[in-house]
Amino acid sequence: MGAKTGLLVYADGDVPGLLRQVGAADLEPTSLMMRRLYPGCEIEEGERSVLGDGVHPPDGTTYAASWSGVEIVCDRRVMIDLPSRLPEHLVAASAGRRLVLHAMHSVVDWLAFAVWEDGQLIRSLSLSPDSGIMENIGEPLPFELPYWAGDRPADVIPWPGEEEEPYALPFHPLELGEDALRALCGFIQEGYPEPDDVDADNIELHGFRVRDPQDPHPAEKEAARRRAIEAMGPPRIYTMGPDGLLVERDSP
Repeated sequence: MGAKTGLLVYADGDVPGLLRQVGAADLEPTSLMMRRLYPGCEIEEGERSVLGDGVHPPDGTTYAASWSGVEIVCDRRVMIDLPSRLPEHLVAASAGRRLVLHAMHSVVDWLAFAVWEDGQLIRSLSLSPDSGIMENIGEPLPFELPYWAGDRPADVIPWPGEEEEPYALPFHPLELGEDALRALCGFIQEGYPEPDDVDADNIELHGFRVRDPQDPHPAEKEAARRRAIEAMGPPRIYTMGPDGLLVERDSP
């Protein structure tokens, strides 16, 4: 699956320290939080997950938990290229608290994270090799410094028989992403856990199906997907010819 996250954390202090102390999250305060953060949306209770698996939920699903002092929301809708443009009501909900956004996607080597204190953005970074640095606001946080100093260069392994090309960024976003996740939230998605890491597989989250009435109905989305597939026509199949060139085969 690779490392993928879409995570918001509201906290009264140090997030890793608070997450190490949580137990089971009650459904009622979690549901109240969901209605507060998704005004006007249709919200139904769904299947539960754990933080280790639920940090990148399916489309239309949100995993969440509310405890005294810390709240978690996992939702693909917070995976935005410019974290500073997180919807205002989500930032406003962090008044008097710390808000952490962490989002990354291993398929495109994309990372974005941001930190607000009492509603004020203090750091935001978003980058990928294809798009470069899309947002870089505030001073780098301590865990970033080795990357910007050149101490954590990206290691590119070329395909057999091909020359290595320089990576488009001075470091690999997903490596920084794991360090950011550990520093800001206390756990990682990939790599070797440390003794004091938060056990994300032991933190249960409630599941919710969330739909904005203004969005297309799931049945409409599925119909549009099928129309797009039909418009593509039958697949074209190629094979390697004796001269080394690709030759299109007749469809079966």
